[in-house]
Amino acid sequence: MDWSLIWLAGLGLFLAGIVKGATGLGYSSCALPFLVSALGLKPAMALVLIPAMATNVNVAFTAGHLVETWRRFSNLYVAMLPGIAVGVCLLVWIAQAVAVKTLGLIVIAYAAMTLVRPQILISKFAERSLQVPTGFANGVLTGLTGSQVMPLFPYMMSLDLDPNRLVQAINLAVTVASVFLAIGLIYAGIMTPDLIGLSILAIVPAIFGAQLGTKLRAHIPASQFRSVVLYVLLATGFLLLVRA
Repeated sequence: MDWSLIWLAGLGLFLAGIVKGATGLGYSSCALPFLVSALGLKPAMALVLIPAMATNVNVAFTAGHLVETWRRFSNLYVAMLPGIAVGVCLLVWIAQAVAVKTLGLIVIAYAAMTLVRPQILISKFAERSLQVPTGFANGVLTGLTGSQVMPLFPYMMSLDLDPNRLVQAINLAVTVASVFLAIGLIYAGIMTPDLIGLSILAIVPAIFGAQLGTKLRAHIPASQFRSVVLYVLLATGFLLLVRA
């Protein structure tokens, strides 16, 4: 990996941090399309993991309702773990172009749903019944692409949670998934010692970007900025589909 690619990756991590701080959008979902274009999918997945955990773990443990959220969605969180194992096995086995195209589709779906925000509500029975399949499917796609938002995001949006509980539920899921994805990538030989070191260093631009984004939030129209970012994500998702 030459220095020009490292600087480009650092810029992508920094910009994703700004977006995370300014809009609250998922860090990995914003960073991965740019990192994949610069480095390829497997190095990008390894590089983004530790800064993504750094930007999410604080929220997961300070947003409140931690014990309540874990009890309510424990089946979903536990079901992610075998799904991640399956996804990492698929990542090693199938052609990388297939995984990149899958990531492109996930980015497009995530950006489109966030833009449209369809009002879909499900019953308590459906909430409980869908936890295991949602968690497992989310785990598979996490292990295959590094993106942790589908189908977790639409499932959580369909429960009509208050904002604090929604943020807590999603960030706790992302934190759990990130830890076990890191274990899976290390076991598969994808997250090498060099990439672990770079991923630790990547915390700096990610956190600095997130802090800058938080400050910018008070000075920019957040809804307009969020829309621009989502349209950019749509474009990068389509580019991943075409270029893979």
